[in-house]
Amino acid sequence: GDTTGCTFCHTSSEERCSTCHQRHQFNPVVARKSEQCKTCHWGKDHRDWEAYDISIHGTVYQVNKWDPTQFDMSKKLADADYVGPTCQYCHIRGGHHNVQRLSTVYTSMGMSNADRGAPLWKEKRDTWVSVCDDCHSPRFARENLQAMDEACKDAGLKYTETFKVAENLMLDGMGEPMPKDLAPDWSGQH
Repeated sequence: GDTTGCTFCHTSSEERCSTCHQRHQFNPVVARKSEQCKTCHWGKDHRDWEAYDISIHGTVYQVNKWDPTQFDMSKKLADADYVGPTCQYCHIRGGHHNVQRLSTVYTSMGMSNADRGAPLWKEKRDTWVSVCDDCHSPRFARENLQAMDEACKDAGLKYTETFKVAENLMLDGMGEPMPKDLAPDWSGQH
């Protein structure tokens, strides 16, 4: 399970070309398309594709991806002038193969209050802004980071409140588990 569920995708792209390049079609043009990332980054455990696809960036990509004047995938990423960003444009900025080097993954930015002010946390946030300011103003990117900070803070409070309610129900003897055949699975489906 670990091999097929995690290790297959979570290997360094610098060490394993077939993470992004298809073995039978080793073509940079294919590897530059956002759908290549969808291979691993979608579904219940990694909703990255879904988040991108319904975002304004994903919508611009989906509407214009067939137009080579808008998305010329034959150009190197460093030379690309896309009408909107692909996954690769931001995450493999300039074509550099170390995806983590310029990661824009928000959850890795040290959002716990203990990490605030740490040099690595500031560096990751500044890097995030520098990626966004290819197309947006630094103010725009920083305001979006602030909005995400507030959303994470609010979510953390709601998470804590939820567990307090559950704890109180257990203390009141009302926390009996639901019979397994009636309980929803981890995604909320029956």
